[in-house]
Amino acid sequence: MSPIRLNLFCLIAAICIGAVSGLAQLNAQSTGQRVEVADGASLRVVEAGRSGAGSALVFIPGWSTGADIWRRQIDAFSKTHRVIAIDPRSQGESTKTTSGNTPEMRGQDLHTLLERFGVRRPILIGWSQGVQDVAAYIERYGTRDLAGIVLVDAAVSDGADGMAARPQETSAQFKMFAVYQAHQQEFLRGMMGAIISKPQTDGAIDRLVAAGMKTPPDIGIAMLVADMFGVDRTAALAKIDCPTLIIASAKSSELSRQQAMARQIRGARFEKVDDAAHAVFLDQPDRFNDLVANFVKELITASPGSN
Repeated sequence: MSPIRLNLFCLIAAICIGAVSGLAQLNAQSTGQRVEVADGASLRVVEAGRSGAGSALVFIPGWSTGADIWRRQIDAFSKTHRVIAIDPRSQGESTKTTSGNTPEMRGQDLHTLLERFGVRRPILIGWSQGVQDVAAYIERYGTRDLAGIVLVDAAVSDGADGMAARPQETSAQFKMFAVYQAHQQEFLRGMMGAIISKPQTDGAIDRLVAAGMKTPPDIGIAMLVADMFGVDRTAALAKIDCPTLIIASAKSSELSRQQAMARQIRGARFEKVDDAAHAVFLDQPDRFNDLVANFVKELITASPGSN
C-alpha cells in the first residue's frame, strides 16, 4: 500500500516468512473490460450501476490490489449510482509496464479513462496508494471537474522530506523490500493479515494475494518508492476546492498526519472508524458505506438546481 508504516512492516516481518504457501487457483470475481489509456498500456475496468444516476463513484485501490477489493462497495452503490473501479497499471489484470509506475502517471491514466468513459463530475475514492494517485491527479488537473473526493486511510506523501522526518520508519520500510522481493507470496499473505482484521468470505484473502502476485516484485518496489518518497504531493491539498471526506482507521499509524491533512483542506470532513485496520472498507463495510453514502447524499442536496 502507499505509505505502509512501521507497525505494519513489523507485523508483516513477524508472520510472512512462516506463512503457508500454495494459493488455490481462483477465478476473478468479474472480468471487467480493458480500456487503453496510453500507448501500450490498458487498464482493467469494472463498471456497474446506472449511467446518468448522479455523479459516478470511481474507486481507486491501493498497492498490489485491484478493482475487486471494492466488491462490497460496487455491489452496494451500483444500486443507485454509476460505479467504476480499476486495476491500476501494473496491478491485477492491467498492462504491466516497466516505466510510469508512479502516482503521477496513474493520475494521467485516470484522467484519460474518465474522458473515454464520458464521466463528468465524478467522486474519486482513493485508498492507500490510491490517495497518492488522487493527489497527483489534483496537482495536474485540479478539482474543477470533480464533484467530490474521498481519501481513505493514508496521508498524502511529503516525498523525500519524509525520510528525514521519520528515519526509523524509512529504514524499516526499505528492509522489508528485500523480504517482499524474495518471498512475494508469503509477504502478501502476511500483509493481508495485517491490513484486514476481520474474517472475510471464503477465498477472499487467497484472491487478494493472487491479484498481488500479478505485479512483478521489481515493479512493486519501484511503485512503493515512488508513492512514499518520489514526490512531495502536499501542495495538492491547497488546490482542493470541492467537498472532501477523509476516512481513517482509528488504529492508523498515520492518524495524526491524516488529521493534519484534513485541516489543510478547506471544509474537509474527517471521520475515524473504530475497530478497523488499514482496509477499513473491508473490516467495517457498513460503517464505511454509510459514511460515503451520506457524503454523496449531501453533495446531491447541495448541487445547483436540487430541491
